[in-house]
Amino acid sequence: MARILITSALPYINGIKHLGNLAGSMLPADVYARFKRAQGHETLYICATDEHGTPAELAATAAGQDVATYCAEQHVLQHDVGRAFGLSWDWFGRSSSPQNHRLTQHFCQALEDHGLIEERVDQMVYSVDDKRFLPDRYVEGTCPHCGFEKARGDQCDNCGNLLDPTDLIDPYSVISGSRNIEVRDTRHLYLLQTKMQDKIRAWVDSHADWPQLARSIAYKHLDEGLIDRGITRDLAWGIPVAKDGIPRPGFEDKVFYVWFDAPIEYIAATQEWAEGAPDRDWKRWWRTDEGAQDVRYVQFMGKDNVAFHTVSFPATILGSEEPWKSVDMLKAFNWLNWYGGKFSTSNKRGVFMDAALEILPPDLWRWYLTANSPEGSDTAFTWEQFASAVNRDLADVLGNFVNRILKFNESKFEGVVPAGGEPGPLEEKLFADVSARLADLAEQMDAIEIRKSAQALRALWVVGNEYLQEAAPWTAIKTDRDRAAVIVRTALNLAALYAKISAPFIPFAAEKIGAAFDLPFPAEWPSNDARVELDKLLVGEPVTVPDVLFKKIEDEQIAEWTARFGGAE
Repeated sequence: MARILITSALPYINGIKHLGNLAGSMLPADVYARFKRAQGHETLYICATDEHGTPAELAATAAGQDVATYCAEQHVLQHDVGRAFGLSWDWFGRSSSPQNHRLTQHFCQALEDHGLIEERVDQMVYSVDDKRFLPDRYVEGTCPHCGFEKARGDQCDNCGNLLDPTDLIDPYSVISGSRNIEVRDTRHLYLLQTKMQDKIRAWVDSHADWPQLARSIAYKHLDEGLIDRGITRDLAWGIPVAKDGIPRPGFEDKVFYVWFDAPIEYIAATQEWAEGAPDRDWKRWWRTDEGAQDVRYVQFMGKDNVAFHTVSFPATILGSEEPWKSVDMLKAFNWLNWYGGKFSTSNKRGVFMDAALEILPPDLWRWYLTANSPEGSDTAFTWEQFASAVNRDLADVLGNFVNRILKFNESKFEGVVPAGGEPGPLEEKLFADVSARLADLAEQMDAIEIRKSAQALRALWVVGNEYLQEAAPWTAIKTDRDRAAVIVRTALNLAALYAKISAPFIPFAAEKIGAAFDLPFPAEWPSNDARVELDKLLVGEPVTVPDVLFKKIEDEQIAEWTARFGGAE
């Protein structure tokens, strides 16, 4: 059995995430983690909230809270809604943890010891009235390109141009509204990525099996030439720039840049997971001199995070020259958009994770987001497509098969696995078909092809319906009870098989189906030998009939949700 380490991009702390965030990192990571656990592999799925940076401070101010209190509350909310969606993290940590403080400071020192950290003087906007430097998003003003009067210091949302705060016309402080601001010198630490160019390229070259999306983004940055990146900021909230608990001279009021400390939290969160548990050892997952050389490390993330994980974080890991485990497979996703546009909280466009669970069970969302995974290109959510995935795939195919055969068994065979008869030509054909499709499903899952895996799973559900339709136990029972018993017994075994192979995608429904047969949950992943897998249920064992697994979505509901969340506009 292998050891599999899985991380998904850390959700940012400022509010519940939308479905696009779920589809592009946390959900596919969960599907893969559940699959690997079912196969019997030692699997560790780590995630955390990303809690530092300007947006956290701004969100806390808007909420009327100090930033530490705000982050603590938001962490609990994000943890709870993730669990409600069935996300099976082994640990969901916090980038503000003491472990991440210590580890981030350690990495900075290690990099400096190898000549990869340099102090430089920058010019930044300073608010005299606020008595502080203003990071990009703390400054607004008029865009020099289009005249938009609420352009931010990093970008104009009207014309899309990237900006520096010093570019803005009539800039003002977002904190106080004061225009009493000036440009002052400030000293910062820079990670000398230019010195790591060749080493990082060689590292990326060694991962030819990465998806094209991840490799193309990595090579774009490498081909354009890496730049040295500032890793400190003039902020109050964050990890202090210190060594052995003592602030670095001249950096007493500075913290590390959020994009420097956030990926380090993958390691720190594993330390959090292990702390206080004698049977847990974080080093065997992350230190190649402590056992991590046997680990396969898989990262999941949206395309906007790829540059940081193929350049900046590798520069930290490799530049330390310490025996840290680096990623083996970087699974990158495109974006799930809302009818071709962006999700927007302020414009009430799109569904966010908490609201999604208010209107429908988690499995319905999980199925749609995996069956329409934005792997090859951006994907647009539409209510009509969502309803079709739920109604046709879940209700008409899987739900119909399970409910139909279990109810028939209850009415004709007293609700127990029936005895009698031997498999015939139809069953032989079924065994061959299911064996081939099980092999395909396992192959797609191992390759982390999320959309193809969902298609392979649906194809297996379809096989059951086709078999039942062709074998027609409702006709056989009239003249040949033994023949009907073979069909029903085979179909019941198929339903039990579906519980096992559907669990990574729709765990709540899979558990209900499995409970009808008193199966453990989660169950072991089946072999590819359908002849064996479809003869597992013991004759005479009771089988219960679950409630309707999936309710169909009606046109009236679509109209109601379109009015509430937005649609094609």
